[in-house]
Amino acid sequence: MFKQTIAAIALAASLTACSPYETPVQASALALTEKAPEGAVSAADPRASAAGEAILAKGGSAADAAIAVMLALTVVEPQSSGIGGGGFMIHAGSDGVVSFDGRETAPAAATGRRFLDENGNRLPRSSRTLSGLSVGVPGNLALAAEAHSKYGKLEWAELFEPAIELARDGFLMNKRLHGSLSGSKGRADKTAAARAIFFGDDGEPLAVGSRITVPGLADTLEQVALNGPNAFYEDTASELAAYVAAQTPQDGKMNASDIVGYRAKQRDAACANYRTYKICGMGPPSSGGIAVGQMLGQLERFDVASMGPESATFWHVFLESQRLAYADRELYIGDSDFVEVPVDGLLEPAYITSRGALIDPAKALDKVEPGKPRGAPLARADGDEPPENGTTHFSVVDSDGNAVSYTSTIEGAFGSGLHFGGFYLNNELTDFSSSPEVDGKPVANRVEGGKRPRSSMAPTIVFDENGEVVLVIGAAGGPTIPVQVARSIIGVVDFGMTAEEALALPLVMGFGSTVITEEGGVVAGMTSEFEALGHGSLRILSPRGKANALRRTADGWDAAGDPRVADLLGYE
Repeated sequence: MFKQTIAAIALAASLTACSPYETPVQASALALTEKAPEGAVSAADPRASAAGEAILAKGGSAADAAIAVMLALTVVEPQSSGIGGGGFMIHAGSDGVVSFDGRETAPAAATGRRFLDENGNRLPRSSRTLSGLSVGVPGNLALAAEAHSKYGKLEWAELFEPAIELARDGFLMNKRLHGSLSGSKGRADKTAAARAIFFGDDGEPLAVGSRITVPGLADTLEQVALNGPNAFYEDTASELAAYVAAQTPQDGKMNASDIVGYRAKQRDAACANYRTYKICGMGPPSSGGIAVGQMLGQLERFDVASMGPESATFWHVFLESQRLAYADRELYIGDSDFVEVPVDGLLEPAYITSRGALIDPAKALDKVEPGKPRGAPLARADGDEPPENGTTHFSVVDSDGNAVSYTSTIEGAFGSGLHFGGFYLNNELTDFSSSPEVDGKPVANRVEGGKRPRSSMAPTIVFDENGEVVLVIGAAGGPTIPVQVARSIIGVVDFGMTAEEALALPLVMGFGSTVITEEGGVVAGMTSEFEALGHGSLRILSPRGKANALRRTADGWDAAGDPRVADLLGYE
């Protein structure tokens, strides 16, 4: 593991007993909407927002601040993301839109039978998830280094200062982390190292308000700050690979060369038009940007603004657009380094228009089939991926107008449960299909050595007709992510809502014949209307979702966090 080489390195010189990144604020929407002196930050935890704001105040770029937020979230939101996972970043600046792919990769020796037993049956969920089988090579630090080399203004080491301070001096356990720990027994407490940080002698999570220190993570971050990303991808490659391999019961094991050889990649952004706006998101291996572009484009022929957010007709056509977009997603999208993905065809305006023409505002489609976009492979099958879970999103704009939309993840809450160097390791490889083929046809998202699993993450930047950034947005919540993002864009563009109002719109999503929505929302009372339109059962769940956004206004940037989590950010 990482070893601390200097007891008080330059990074720690400014540490004080009371960290400016650990202010015991009362949980409220206001805690997520304070503006930085220069630019703006919106993150899922106010302490991470404060880290980004501190970097902006020092003259850092949007990319610098976003990296500091990612590192701080590794400390204070370990259930959702961190340096043990990966992510996607969209950057908008004077050179246009650039996307960075820091998605995890499968070990080179991995095969399509990774999650199957000797009889070809899927392994039990715990065997797939809570073991080295699920761990991909982490990509977040490589993504950060790639983005910093292109857009960074401050020194690399400076970006680590807030996170090191939080890890070394400690942070307060909030209600949200406590709830996640309590609900993830057997996973969050899988290792002795994690139990020593977050749990008491009685086996229960430490109380809300307890000060949590993570010295092992502080050591790790100090080493990467001092020595660059090679401190992670080279210096500890053998130890990390051996740790994961020892937890891998079958199939190809991770080795040092998998870690040393990892590279974050610059990808083409997936852009589409919606009314007078340009919507840019992440392309393959993510499905998010394509799904958001398709959903919005398919709705363009409808006067959504006149329907309004309390109209069953609006939510009906929105559901239909989801079903069409997700049918394409399942069949065509995977890692484009390994499978042919017809991105241009899927986002072609004529194709999107033809798909949107299938939507009947008076009746649900009896059956939704994938379309046939230009360049579509002739033989492809739908896989059997499980739903994704733990993720976080943050949005940053700097004083020069550069914008970053960054979604980061370790997949499930607390990832694989494996803990190394003070952080949780991801379980991203379970985002692959367990079945490499169906009825003799290959699955686009099958496991292959060195491949990146398909994702739903949808970091998004919206531009107006003048090319100005007007909205920087993204979400957490697995397969619901593109739906949350598209819904919120509609809220701002069509309904004229503030960022917070748009994020507060209910989650409404179709899963097969079932429609899910949230209790307390306007849609929860529309059972009869949905049945009359031909939808299946309406399942009402507790509020879910977690989105963050920055919206340009006449008075500056409006930073908003999801009201669903605001009450959980306090300490009592």
